[in-house]
Amino acid sequence: MAFQNDIDLLNPPAELEKKKHKLKYLVQTPNSFFMIYVCVGINFFFLGRCHSQIVVVCGNCQTILCQPIGSKARLTVMTR
Repeated sequence: MAFQNDIDLLNPPAELEKKKHKLKYLVQTPNSFFMIYVCVGINFFFLGRCHSQIVVVCGNCQTILCQPIGSKARLTVMTR
């Protein structure tokens, strides 16, 4: 007996996985990821999280690279 709303539980569609909470995914993964911040002034690379809770400042030229806004960080300069 097959229903119209049957889905493959081993291979769920990406649309359904995006709607779920991070702990309810088939494989639990965080929503955050690492980003490379590039200081354009001195062409130096910094590694940081996208959900940064602090202001990220370049150590050499004191340029602000990102600022926290709510749950994510807003970029103020170019990143890769």
